[in-house]
Amino acid sequence: MKDQDINIALAAIVASDGILTAQAAAPFCKDWRGRYAGEALAVVFPADTRQVSEVVKLCVANNIAIVPQGGNTSLCGASVPLANGSRQVVINLSRMDRIRAVDAINYTMTVEAGCKLAALYAAAEEADRLFPLGLTAIAPHCEIGGNLSTNAGGIGVLRYGNARDLMLGLEVVLPDGRIWNGLRRLRKDNTGYDLKHLFIGAEGTLGIITAAALKLYPRPRSTATACIAVRDPAEAVLLLSHLRATCGDKISGFELISRSCLDLVLKHIDNTAEPFALRHEWLVITKLADVLPAPLDGVLSEALRTFGDGIAEFEVTADETAAERWWRIRKNIAEAQKAEGISVKHDVSVPISHVGEFITQASAALRAAYPGIRIVAFGHLGDGNIHYNISMLDAARNGAFIAQHEHEVNRIVYGVVAGLDGSISAEHGLGQLKRDEITHYKSALELELMRNIKRSLDSAGLLNPGKVI
Repeated sequence: MKDQDINIALAAIVASDGILTAQAAAPFCKDWRGRYAGEALAVVFPADTRQVSEVVKLCVANNIAIVPQGGNTSLCGASVPLANGSRQVVINLSRMDRIRAVDAINYTMTVEAGCKLAALYAAAEEADRLFPLGLTAIAPHCEIGGNLSTNAGGIGVLRYGNARDLMLGLEVVLPDGRIWNGLRRLRKDNTGYDLKHLFIGAEGTLGIITAAALKLYPRPRSTATACIAVRDPAEAVLLLSHLRATCGDKISGFELISRSCLDLVLKHIDNTAEPFALRHEWLVITKLADVLPAPLDGVLSEALRTFGDGIAEFEVTADETAAERWWRIRKNIAEAQKAEGISVKHDVSVPISHVGEFITQASAALRAAYPGIRIVAFGHLGDGNIHYNISMLDAARNGAFIAQHEHEVNRIVYGVVAGLDGSISAEHGLGQLKRDEITHYKSALELELMRNIKRSLDSAGLLNPGKVI
């Protein structure tokens, strides 16, 4: 079929108000960071799973590539079409935003892929339950289908796990258009291969997640948050170990923030302030929940007082409004850095005990190679996931710096990560950004197995091609 006929057929499936073409489609073909952009024959907005299935079948029959998309907040270029001139259709799931069921007794919620996180938080709260996937900068825009497709992490992983750990079942449209209904809400189901986990973290390359059964948790009856000035990341690691020994699994988040992060937030984000009277090079924000019967802030204060001289000062509050002053700093780091200009971004993980070594080794090597750079290091120290971004102090020089040196910067950072038994992608996925990089860090057998799985499910290679592998 000709392109015009394809668009007519797509409109017949999703209705005329469910399709964008030409210039109207352009905003959905460019990623959140502004790094990747392609072109699509159309962007379609199916209203239900059947429509997704019919769109996929039409594309496959006409050898057209399919790009699944949610809130389009991918940081690695996974949710936009390739810039290679091929025929591509974007399937945006944002209209599929129904919460199908909330089961408070089973502590589950069944939702469609286009549901935004804020809607899930509200639905859980209405049932006096908690959905704990705690993302930061892009949370208002991201959708649960994309969160599952990238196995999103966030600030609650220490207590609740990644997106994979919060999922019980999936509904998926397969690369040939068939619909697999795996929306089981069971905690135990040992009946063969656990197929649902194939699609978590696959970034839409193996199937299109259209709905999910998710875990809910009891709402915390009390919380306490601390902002802590620490000497360096190594001391922060020791502090985490101490708090886990004294407070157990009540810790839900443990976030590390460098001075460069704080400076950018104070510069670009309104209603933010220095947490302490003195300027400190490193901060930690940690949150605990449900320590009873003693007052929670007292428990945390005592643990901090007994830690040692690695702490310069700290403040504890059980008031959530007061705590939000500190969380506002953490949640706006990415937005503040974006306002400052582009950078070489890394989303890496190492064993928690090696976080301090990673930051020390990578920073020393980079500063020796590129004097005067800015290193923005922050992230989820509680699970070893550090966001580690490099740019020039003068934003006007960033474009030339990245074009000339990004490859070598990656080699330095990823070399340190590999030497510490880490991963070059912790929670953002591979997308286009790291598709080729991963071949240096996965074994030949791992890559062969991944390719075999891809060929088995998507023999035509039409589902989100050029991403992951």
